[in-house]
Formats: sequence, C-alpha cells, structure tokens
Amino acid sequence: MVRLIILALGVLLGTGLLRTGLVAQQTAESSSMTHVFEQRTYTTHPGRLDALVMRFRDHTTRLFEKHGMINIGYWIPSDPPLSENTLIYILAYPSREAREESWAAFRADPDWVAAAAASQVDGQIVMGVESVFMDPTDFSAIR
Repeated sequence: MVRLIILALGVLLGTGLLRTGLVAQQTAESSSMTHVFEQRTYTTHPGRLDALVMRFRDHTTRLFEKHGMINIGYWIPSDPPLSENTLIYILAYPSREAREESWAAFRADPDWVAAAAASQVDGQIVMGVESVFMDPTDFSAIR
C-alpha cells in the first residue's frame, strides 16, 4: 500500500500537479518548514464504496479545505479485493495542533453533519478507519 502511495505521489510530482499546490506554498515559505502528513484508509461496508466516494467528491474535500486541511490526494486501490471497499487519502496540516483543531471544527460543522446524515440514509458507509502520521524525508520533494 505504501508503494502505491509513493508511486501516485511520484506521478503527481512528475506531471506538475503538486508543484502548484503544497510544494509551491512550501517554496514560498521558509525552506525549513515541514507539514504534518496523515494517511487515512477507509474500509467500507460491502457495496458502499461509491457512496463514500460521492460524499468525498461532493462534500468532504471542500469542507476539509474550509477547516484548514490540505487535500494531497485520494486513491482507490486498483486490484480486488481492496478496490471494492477501500479509499486511501493523504491530508497535510501545519502542525498536529492544527490538525486537531481542524478535525474538531470539521466534525462540528453543520454542513458536514447534514452531508454525513444524508449519505447514510441507505445504511452506514464506513466500517473502519486507519490513520498513519508520516514525516517526509529530507530528500522528499513534498515537505
């Protein structure tokens, strides 16, 4: 799974998509600044991946930005069985404290509460969440 994310980040960097976002922001700031990166993996209940993807596409990513989170990227594994029930994404924050504040504000946002409720009319979507904090290496293009 880590190889998948490294490959995807490499593709994004190679095409220049990340250069205009976080990397450009970091270049403009002090070169010693480092963001906190979090990889989150969601496992859905059977048949509910499309509902999760729709919720992220239509609501969640915009609300993350509203609350100071930086959307790095979103992936669905290519091969079964993970391609049937798994969404992997990476967010960046200025600090762990900022991360905690952003998530608290996000969870309390009435727009999020409404979107979450509406998306679960047909049943719960998420069965499990795994969170991994990552530190970029000193030779990483994204810090």
